[in-house]
Amino acid sequence: MVREPDSFQEFVEDQLAGLGRVEVRRMFGGAGVYKDGVFFGALHKERLYFKTDEASRAEYLSRGMGPFRPTPKQIIKTYYEVPVEIVEDADALVEWAKRALACREAEQKPRPRKTPAKGKEKPKTRPKAKGSRARGR
Repeated sequence: MVREPDSFQEFVEDQLAGLGRVEVRRMFGGAGVYKDGVFFGALHKERLYFKTDEASRAEYLSRGMGPFRPTPKQIIKTYYEVPVEIVEDADALVEWAKRALACREAEQKPRPRKTPAKGKEKPKTRPKAKGSRARGR
């Protein structure tokens, strides 16, 4: 049985139309918000949360918004509630969504490999034991 989307979910999808194709998928008592397969937001109890980083989080905090709390004991500090006035303004919401997507993209970029410190090279592979070759050659 396919569950019908709720009105808040439909509203958020409509508000994000300027972002292009956005998909909302049910998960864990709420829903995830995706753009091109990238998870950048969550819907939970009639509230919208976006992915943040240290720089973008300051804007949420300055507006008195808190982190995503799916349960009373669980706090997800990288997703913050989007202010109602932003959710209600489609243009502003699209801009906030773009910042959330940028946070995810920056997080997913491959990090440069660290080279071992001088004198701390990885140990070489052990030499093969004598007689390990196939006999009879």
